[in-house]
Amino acid sequence: MKKKVLSILFCAMLAASTVLGCSSKTEKEDTKNQNTKSATEETSKVEAEAVDIKQVYVTPEWVQSVIDGNQDESDNYVILECSWGTKKDSPVYGEAHIPGAYHMNTDNIEEDQNWNIRSGGEIEKVLTDFGITKDTTVICYGDTGVNSADDRVAFTALWAGVENVKCLDGGMEAWTKAGYDTEEGSNEPKAAKEAFGIEVPAHPEYILTIDQVKEKQESDDKFRLVSIRSKDEFLGKTSGYSYIEKAGEPKGAIWGHDTDDGSYLDKDGNTVGTDVLKSYLFESDASLDDDLAFYCGTGWRAAIPFLIMYQEGYTNMSMYDGGWFVWQKDDSNPVQIGDPANDDVEYTTVEELSNDKAKK
Repeated sequence: MKKKVLSILFCAMLAASTVLGCSSKTEKEDTKNQNTKSATEETSKVEAEAVDIKQVYVTPEWVQSVIDGNQDESDNYVILECSWGTKKDSPVYGEAHIPGAYHMNTDNIEEDQNWNIRSGGEIEKVLTDFGITKDTTVICYGDTGVNSADDRVAFTALWAGVENVKCLDGGMEAWTKAGYDTEEGSNEPKAAKEAFGIEVPAHPEYILTIDQVKEKQESDDKFRLVSIRSKDEFLGKTSGYSYIEKAGEPKGAIWGHDTDDGSYLDKDGNTVGTDVLKSYLFESDASLDDDLAFYCGTGWRAAIPFLIMYQEGYTNMSMYDGGWFVWQKDDSNPVQIGDPANDDVEYTTVEELSNDKAKK
């Protein structure tokens, strides 16, 4: 009888223990689920309206919504902080950058003779080394507000064949002003597991060589070579660069204003649209319907009007990548000093230019 009672008591205690154990496990799972839910709510708090695949300039809110997983692009994207030099040369990156961003040294995409964009094979390797294929969304930004390095990288990615390329309007300054998190240190890119996906460059027509520019000047009445440089550079008062001694412009160029002085930003610091570019072209009796080739000194500033036209659906634009740097290397090239728009202009050759116009 005692054995039977003890047996019943033992079974009751075992059952109670099992129930308590199950309750404890359930409570732990509930706590875990609550924590997961809280984390999800925290990381998913920023939602922004979707943008068209061709829209280049985007807001900090949109970029954060990509990071938070609230855009179609969230499944496959790479963020690039773009500036000249290595990480050591660009201490801003190590101090604070957008979470997950890689540092892109513009030397990676430019050869060191004329600072033109590298060959298709070289650019393909650079992009895939950064985990980028044609289907990757590439988000570029500059380490400062006025910095066309990101535009230069974005242009190169489009030329190569990346289908969805963005630039953060206002760069790092806009990001911090919006109050979003940054991180210190460095992120190392991982190479793409698959091939780029298309022959590079996919859009060779985006870039004109100096010979193509000269040919178009001779044969195309609608062709306009548009200088995206300061007024003093355009008038031949300064080269604008410490390493370029001669100042002037290719004969036939018109002025499209400068990007470094804020001419391509609205009152809120965002990139303007084609309405502003149209007004600049009108000053020289040109229009958005012309065959437009933008250039500057070495191809950075010229990327901005190209991207403005690209995102609004235009296809009649290109970049003369060599810019003034390459043009002034040949003594026989024709040059203008002054503004043809008001007939206050002198025509000469590179050989006749003085060598004292380097930026001090």
